Amino acid sequence: MTRLYGETALGLAWGVALIASLAVLFIGEVLGQTPCVLCWFQRAFMFPLAIVLGLGLWWQDPRVGRYGVALALGGAAVALYHIGLYVGVIPEAIQPCTATGPSCTDDNQVIFGIPIPLMALVAFTMIGMLSALSLKEKQT
Repeated sequence: MTRLYGETALGLAWGVALIASLAVLFIGEVLGQTPCVLCWFQRAFMFPLAIVLGLGLWWQDPRVGRYGVALALGGAAVALYHIGLYVGVIPEAIQPCTATGPSCTDDNQVIFGIPIPLMALVAFTMIGMLSALSLKEKQT
């Protein structure tokens, strides 16, 4: 069975980060959906991932996956909190979204029937796992 290591895993992690970054830009700029506070925090973790992992591939830095893991963990934590708010596990009283801005929990958070925070969590998880795999050396 072929396993993912090194540049292949890093390239896939960068691809996921790039697609996720372009997707949220499409949702915001083309579809006109204003992101909530938590979405902004998730973007603050996702956008650097696309840049850092891409530069790591360009410069052939075999250790750039460390930064991918760190940023993915931070983004996944925010996404997990956002999902908790969305499904109602976390009480509404501690929502960071204001009454004047977009809600963290309404139907505005669903694209193609899938909650945006869930998509973000899946992307961050994939990036984190692939970044970690990129740090492993291939065993011969």
